[in-house]
Amino acid sequence: MAKVKSIYICANCGYEAPRWLGQCPDCGHWNTLEESVKEQASVSSSKPNKQRGGMGANALPLSQVETGEELHESSGIEEFDRVLGGGIVEGSLLLIGGEPGVGKSTLLLQVCSHLCRRGKKVLYVSGEESARQLKMRAKRLKAHQDNLYILAENAMDAVEDKLSDLEPDYCVIDSIQTMYRPEMASAPGSVSQVRECASLLMRYAKTSGCAVMLVGHVTKEGAIAGPRVLEHMVDVVLYFEGDYRREYRLLRAVKNRFGSVNELGIFEMTGEGMQAVKQASEALLSERARDASGSVVFCALEGTRPMLVDIQALASQSFYASPRRMVNGVDYGRINLLLAVLEKRAGLRLYNQDVYVNVAGGISLNEPAADLPLCLAVASSLSDTTLPPNMAAVGEVGLAGEVRAVPQLDRRIAECRRLGFTKIICPKARGKKQPAVDGVELLRVETVSQAIALMHMQGKKAAK
Repeated sequence: MAKVKSIYICANCGYEAPRWLGQCPDCGHWNTLEESVKEQASVSSSKPNKQRGGMGANALPLSQVETGEELHESSGIEEFDRVLGGGIVEGSLLLIGGEPGVGKSTLLLQVCSHLCRRGKKVLYVSGEESARQLKMRAKRLKAHQDNLYILAENAMDAVEDKLSDLEPDYCVIDSIQTMYRPEMASAPGSVSQVRECASLLMRYAKTSGCAVMLVGHVTKEGAIAGPRVLEHMVDVVLYFEGDYRREYRLLRAVKNRFGSVNELGIFEMTGEGMQAVKQASEALLSERARDASGSVVFCALEGTRPMLVDIQALASQSFYASPRRMVNGVDYGRINLLLAVLEKRAGLRLYNQDVYVNVAGGISLNEPAADLPLCLAVASSLSDTTLPPNMAAVGEVGLAGEVRAVPQLDRRIAECRRLGFTKIICPKARGKKQPAVDGVELLRVETVSQAIALMHMQGKKAAK
């Protein structure tokens, strides 16, 4: 009889330990070791070995390897293709994660529908829902049902047999944490099961040319559940962000072997599924408050897409020993740094002020170019001064209070001009020729103090 032995595997790095440890010795993370049953086969076991020897590929000179743009296949959804870098690559392995209810399965079912309309054969494997549930969702989404095959199964042996028989062009696994290999004693969702199932699907994708899309659960910290090696194995890792209380969903790529990881896709949840938001700037500024202090428009750059967002700040007198700082959409540490710069370099008294910062629309900003709009929003709320409705701002702020240049300023200016913003507070190009822009007045500044003074000159007191 085979001996059953328990081992502990780190969910972050895959480190194996004979006993439970509070901290992983390899990666240093706490409470990540999970118990897994390791079954050792006996010598007399007649069970065949299901592990393959390899992919059977031949070594070729790099100059003889064939490439081409034709390997990218459009999914039929422009925003999805934008994040992927042009479309789904043949034989690739994609992983998409997100909070429960954010719309991962809905989006992938719509992608499958568009692919079927192009004559592709798609297999949708669901380990969480029945075939009847998927039929009801497809009917609600008005999905194209020809060439779309549904398999409600979570045993990888049965899925592998169906893949061999059907030979689809695309395959969706919803989700990878529900799949398991029957010959392994561990439970579905464990580190060993997720790793082995993903390895089998990766081998199938690379040998058959079928693009496989995996759905991954996320932990309470927001990371994809399971071993960290799962994200290393796949070609593309996508995160579907958003809140079920909000109408917009954001699709980001944190890993992409076929394109940029800086692209952003915006979707709107409707009764007929996910609808791509092509004009993101108009959608995010449609409900902007007029004649309100603490509101500054900033042109963010997500990959190749310029996007106007509304940065809001509220400064009010604090009645606590330590003033409160609440931030949504930007880094908390960055806000504290900018408040210190405003206190030291611009002379603003913020030590007795509660400061609240928000990026409207649920957008998250990570680029330093948002520093100047953040400073102006705080200064506008503190002095109760409103900026002109046709004014925007962009620039990075250093610890000395200087305003630094930002990349691709011309594209940001063009987007602002397209939406009617004719005044832009931006960094002064030191030592460079400053070309004029038709229809736009560039108010160039060197320090954050100059920007605040310029704001007071251009703005007006808010109406009580």
